[in-house]
Amino acid sequence: MPDPSIPQARTATEVPGEPGPPSGHGISRRALLGTAGATGLVLGATGGAVGYAAAPARATPLTSVGSDRAMFHGKHQPGITEGLQARGHLVAFDLAAGAGRKEAAALLRRWSTTAERLMAGEAAPHDDTDVARDAGPSALTITFGFGHGFFGRTGLEKQRPGALDPLPDFSSDHLDKARSDGDLWVQIGANDALVAFHALRAIQQDAGGAARLRWQMNGFNRTPGATAHPMTARNLMGQLDGTRNPKPADSDFDQRIFVPASGEPAWMANGSYAVVRRIRMLLDDWEKLSVTAQESVIGRRKSNGAPLSGGAETTPMDLEKADAKGEYVVPLNAHARITRPDQNGGAAILRRPFSYHDGFDTDGAPDAGLLFVCWQADPLRGFVPVQRKLDRGDALSQFIRHESSGLFAVPGGAAQGEYVGQRLLEG
Repeated sequence: MPDPSIPQARTATEVPGEPGPPSGHGISRRALLGTAGATGLVLGATGGAVGYAAAPARATPLTSVGSDRAMFHGKHQPGITEGLQARGHLVAFDLAAGAGRKEAAALLRRWSTTAERLMAGEAAPHDDTDVARDAGPSALTITFGFGHGFFGRTGLEKQRPGALDPLPDFSSDHLDKARSDGDLWVQIGANDALVAFHALRAIQQDAGGAARLRWQMNGFNRTPGATAHPMTARNLMGQLDGTRNPKPADSDFDQRIFVPASGEPAWMANGSYAVVRRIRMLLDDWEKLSVTAQESVIGRRKSNGAPLSGGAETTPMDLEKADAKGEYVVPLNAHARITRPDQNGGAAILRRPFSYHDGFDTDGAPDAGLLFVCWQADPLRGFVPVQRKLDRGDALSQFIRHESSGLFAVPGGAAQGEYVGQRLLEG
């Protein structure tokens, strides 16, 4: 696979007079991508219509960004352990009035079929919009989860996990109920904005009369290959965000992030719980601080993410180190100190957020911040203790505001021939 940090040359050549498919529908997206991977694509024009044709002599394969593919079927759902994606959509639905378990099962079957095809770089199974016609999979992932209300609407209350009990209230919450919770949650991520939108539109169309949109949010991250080498992403405050994220190579990663195969309820085996929070950053106030003051709030250097106690980004933080005045180098209320697992009884979460920007308020303040998504085997042992600790004295709290919230049970991955949630809905 080409190095994503090295721009790949594109040499597609226009071929006058090359016949193209009528009305742009004569070649499937699957065939189109197969051609792109093997021999490349060239533009052909006939009578002003633009089509596609193979050009073995002038092959232009998809770049690594376009050809990257995540797998739909597997032990876990996609979109949890993959790296951050350049574009994301978070969307919640409520089941329509009168829709129950039967309609929910049919919907999840449709969604799973669509997700499998789109993640493979193929067209949607019906009424494809052609938005992503020219692109490869672009690392597209589509992830599905169930909210607290889903189980009552489908008559499956006895199957509702205890871990899905509503999150407690926090003092930093200013929650908009209309943009919180939901019966069904879908996370879409890709490294191409059109591929991500195409998936969002297909999922929305598939909902049909079974579910209605509750809320939807759009996010972004740095595009893979935009830096000279892979590195921890930065958020809109300019800070490296995710330095201490658990890694799949950690011996206790699965234990912390995924429900065990022997766990309860059985349908959640190999699944995880997603906490979703829209966290507004008060950037006008934050940007008035000096860099030194910002670093004291976070507890890390802004330039490279190194702890204020010294070293590089991944150097363990020395919480006992003091300066010449006897004061802690890493302040007691520094965000990085408070969120350390060893300061929270070992509580750990896998952060996988997107940044967002939704315009400006009437006073010119940016409506921007973080679409915070974190994963854990049990939110009562993951997100909740960490957030409670932050609630009691995090220096960052005066520069952020939690504006919406959701908690979703995300079942394990679908096996070949299954749809997501089948073990719940047909068990």
